[in-house]
Amino acid sequence: MESYALLIGATLSAGTVLAIAALGLLINEKAGIVNLGAEGMMLCAAIAGFATVVHTGNTWLGFAAGMAAGALLAAIFGVLVIWLNTNQYATGLALSLFGVGFSAFAGISFVQAKLPELPKYAIPVLSDVPLLGPALFQQHPLVYLTMLLVAGLIWFLYRSRAGLVLRSVGESPESAHALGYPVRRIRLAAVVAGGALCGLSGAYISTVYTPLWVEGMVAGRGWIALALTTFATWRPARVLLGAYLFGGVTMLQFHLQATGVQVASQLLSMLPYVATIVVLALISRNPAWIRINMPASLGKPFYPGS
Repeated sequence: MESYALLIGATLSAGTVLAIAALGLLINEKAGIVNLGAEGMMLCAAIAGFATVVHTGNTWLGFAAGMAAGALLAAIFGVLVIWLNTNQYATGLALSLFGVGFSAFAGISFVQAKLPELPKYAIPVLSDVPLLGPALFQQHPLVYLTMLLVAGLIWFLYRSRAGLVLRSVGESPESAHALGYPVRRIRLAAVVAGGALCGLSGAYISTVYTPLWVEGMVAGRGWIALALTTFATWRPARVLLGAYLFGGVTMLQFHLQATGVQVASQLLSMLPYVATIVVLALISRNPAWIRINMPASLGKPFYPGS
């Protein structure tokens, strides 16, 4: 029973990493922008958050630093693709490659650094419930804040005027522009917000999830988060469920190893990425379903006055 509680708890923590980043990318894509630079932004945010915690001892300041790093890189990406109309896919890949190289360079002096020990978090009374207590009620506060973020994003996108404007910019930027909305500024704001969330995810990885710095430690999670937006058909609640699904697959490899299952460790390490490919292949079997759900102007440049 205890091993299952640990597996559930680890799934929530691993899923939180993916959910935060995927929600940020979902905001981008709702505005019609595809940002393939999530991996690079998360890596730069991871080293920014880790270095901040090393020097201050405050995890929340590390989160803030990670968000700032992600937002800054996203702003640069936004200016390039929204104002200068560079290719979104090529620019995103360049950002990802830049983040990989820059984080490796900036993190050289932090490889052996140690973070202060994290406090133990537990919700009184509920944390003592057998099985459910250790699994659900002894998580870092950011796990619960992510669930609230999903609820807030659902309300914002589907119940608020600002969310309606954001979705209209993603569906038909020409119509939104004709109505007087500043399409480029709205898209830039969405890109920066998405970058900040990717940055928060990266900082969470290096300061809480695996509190250390290792080159390339994001390990493809930015790409999985990007795939999650399609898997979830651009719906925040489905993003959260998909994140927990992929998080569970990630943690399953360690659970199987701990229980003595005789499977090659290399095969188990492949599971999250194989699952991503399988899911995307299954979704792609119905192109009409993708077209119905995705923003109509996704990945397309906007030329005012055209």
